[in-house]
Amino acid sequence: MRERGSSDRQSGARASEQGDRASAPLRERNRFRIPPLIPGRAAVPPTVAASVSAETTMVPKIQSSGSERADGELLEKVEPGKSAPVEAEVSQKLRHWSSYWQFWAGLATVTAGGVGFTAVALLLKLPTVPNCPSMYWPTASASMRLYCAQLAAKKQTVKDLLEAIALVQSLPPDHPMRQEVNEEIEVWSKDILDLAEKSFDAGKLDEAISIARKIPADVPAYKLVEDRIKSWKSLWSRAEKVYKDAEDELREQNWTQAFREAVRLLYIGNTYWETTKYEELNQLITSARDDGETLGKAQNQARRGGVKNLLKAIELVESIDPKSYLYKEAQAAIVEFGGKMMELAEAQLESRNVDEAIAIARQIPGRANMQGEVQDFIDLARAQSVAQQGTAASLSEAIALVKKLTPDRPLYSKGQDLIIRWQRELEDIAHLEKARQLAQLSTASDLKSAIKEVQLIPASHPRADEAKTEISRWTAQIQTMEDRPYLSRAEQMASLGDETSLQAAIDEANQIAVGRALYREAQDKVKQWTGQIQRIQDQPYLDQARQLARGGNLVDAIAIAQQIKSGRALSGEAQAAMKDWQAQIQAQQNLQQARSVATQATPDALASAIRLAKLVPSSSPLRSEAEEAINQWSYQMLSQAQDRATYDLQGAIAIAKTIPSGTSAYGEARAQIDVWQNILNPPAIPSPEPIAPSPESVAPPPAPPPVEQTQQSTPPPDFAPSEQSNPAPATVP
Repeated sequence: MRERGSSDRQSGARASEQGDRASAPLRERNRFRIPPLIPGRAAVPPTVAASVSAETTMVPKIQSSGSERADGELLEKVEPGKSAPVEAEVSQKLRHWSSYWQFWAGLATVTAGGVGFTAVALLLKLPTVPNCPSMYWPTASASMRLYCAQLAAKKQTVKDLLEAIALVQSLPPDHPMRQEVNEEIEVWSKDILDLAEKSFDAGKLDEAISIARKIPADVPAYKLVEDRIKSWKSLWSRAEKVYKDAEDELREQNWTQAFREAVRLLYIGNTYWETTKYEELNQLITSARDDGETLGKAQNQARRGGVKNLLKAIELVESIDPKSYLYKEAQAAIVEFGGKMMELAEAQLESRNVDEAIAIARQIPGRANMQGEVQDFIDLARAQSVAQQGTAASLSEAIALVKKLTPDRPLYSKGQDLIIRWQRELEDIAHLEKARQLAQLSTASDLKSAIKEVQLIPASHPRADEAKTEISRWTAQIQTMEDRPYLSRAEQMASLGDETSLQAAIDEANQIAVGRALYREAQDKVKQWTGQIQRIQDQPYLDQARQLARGGNLVDAIAIAQQIKSGRALSGEAQAAMKDWQAQIQAQQNLQQARSVATQATPDALASAIRLAKLVPSSSPLRSEAEEAINQWSYQMLSQAQDRATYDLQGAIAIAKTIPSGTSAYGEARAQIDVWQNILNPPAIPSPEPIAPSPESVAPPPAPPPVEQTQQSTPPPDFAPSEQSNPAPATVP
């Protein structure tokens, strides 16, 4: 493809050449023709002739008969017979002018030089550039149109490029310059598309499409327009989908996935979406995430319960900006928190704390859109406060207050429910008052009539529980009237105290059926009388067993006591006595076994005997005997250790360590162990600096006491070991 600069220069040159050709006929017409010379006359240059004709109007242009018609016409104007004077006059003039030949020569030289200078100047002067804005296009040539179109296209604006296309588009298909024009139109069309692409990259899709569709449909490059627009729309749709997906994730509070969707915009292929919209989406995600954290804190605060926590939660949610993606959720949370506050207010109202309920309702914020409900709640609360007095007058007043609510109020339906409830309660009050008047007579028939009246109150009515309470009370009165004679007769029978009378009393009291008013009282009496019968029957067995135990026959005593079965009146006493007797038997067995083991007279056997003797309970009569044996065996072990010390201190220490704690010899054994250990391991005494003592100051050391004396311990006064140092075993009585 040729360069635009060269095309401009060529078209400009062609325009100049065409301008020269157009002006050539005009110059031909203006140019003076040189007339033929008159016979006998000197030739005169055209300029001289022109000046002569300017000064003398009487000189015609003469031409022979063979000359042009114009010359002939001039000759015809000369009158016959007057040609000689004219010629004489002309000849005279010529002779007069020729006398100034120097003047004419100089004039000719100056004229020739001026003409030459002018010609050179015209040759060196560049052709005048056409004035395209003031051009009359219907008469402009194709090269002139192309030249001006190229000038306009250089401005690289949509308007100028479209004007350039319009200037040359009208050329016919067979024009010699059509090929060149088509090439230029294709270039300019692509330039328009490039400008549209810039608008598209700037985020102006509609503007880009509008610019692209301004390209004429009949140009060859128009096929690129629809493809480009289709590409733009496809890319824009993909970008919008990515943006929408990110927004959906924001609404679901999936921050990580929203960031992933936002990153996809960086690879969408459009500067606007990759920069402006990406940064915008990032800011939205950051803001939404902060709002999500705020909403989460508010929900956690609300879960703690209480009016203060709910108000603080609402305050947190109200800080979320209305432009936030979570604004809708925030508003829903405010409504939810307001509903929870209303529930707290209703709970207080159910607890008859009317003032507290109204105070809570008034703290519900206006953004919860519950103003009407709050006001209706306050009105209903005041009405319920009046109705809580429970009288017919207060219920009537409460109904009148609720009837003030119009059907368009939020809590109108709840008010109607309260009216229906209170009207039913008025009916219930009437039945209760009538029944109570009947029950005041306290006769069985009157009480039954009162019960029938109260039974008219349905179970679904407000005073149904109160009616049930009255029915239970009056029924109990009737049953008491009917059953009291049975219980009175039973008590009279039981007062005799013998087994037969007690059994008759039990049979009489059992006639009172289960569920009757006096049934519990009758059963208590039956239990009491049954116990008395069981004591009468079982007391001889217990007395006999105790008598056997006091005589030392514990086994038979236990056998007799076991005849008293579990669950009877004296079974507890019998079980306690048998447990005590069994412990005594076990203590005897332990002490006998201990004495048997102690007969072995070894340190280990004596230690085992002591442990067995300690099993005798402190409450046993054998405990003192066991203590005496334990002390005796402990001193016997200590004596064995002292005997062993005469030849084996380590063995003596080992025997002494086996003496159980809590015995009489235990303390002495521990002291003896310390003495023996000091003998085996004497403490190191630092040697003093040697001093030469005088012979008089040195005294012989005292003789050490015999080993037997240091090791012998004093046994208790009643300790009398045998020849083998073993005491005789004690006998169990």
